[in-house]
Amino acid sequence: MVRAYESDPPRDRKTAEGAAIDMKKSATTTGESPSRLIDARIEKLDDWRGKMLSDVRALIKQADPEVVEEWKWRGVPVWSHDGLICTGETYKSVVKLTFANGASLKDPSGLFNASLEGNARRAIDLHEGDKVDGDAFKTLIHAAVALNRSSAR
Repeated sequence: MVRAYESDPPRDRKTAEGAAIDMKKSATTTGESPSRLIDARIEKLDDWRGKMLSDVRALIKQADPEVVEEWKWRGVPVWSHDGLICTGETYKSVVKLTFANGASLKDPSGLFNASLEGNARRAIDLHEGDKVDGDAFKTLIHAAVALNRSSAR
């Protein structure tokens, strides 16, 4: 049995693959917007993970009102601006925010606490009860957007 996400019920591999195809269709064929799909994910996660994902989403939008919300990779919320900023994955015991180019970002507040060994990505693992330093997080979002803009030229 496999799960696309910890919050999903177990399914056999064939069903999980079919669900991925259906998810892709729901985002494109039916015209449902990525923002609406993210709304639905937050509503489905009716525990601390949904609240945490909602809170960081709000911080991302505050930091960059021009951010583009996307829905990729079997249902992962993605935020982009001139390139990928971060993803918002949800698991049973963690909300993981993965910054594609996090290794290139200054993190003076030490928000990055996962995927620290790689040459490109960095992540922030948020657990139940964690408090996000909103100002430091928004500064990190600004830095990611600035890096994307400099790379886009």
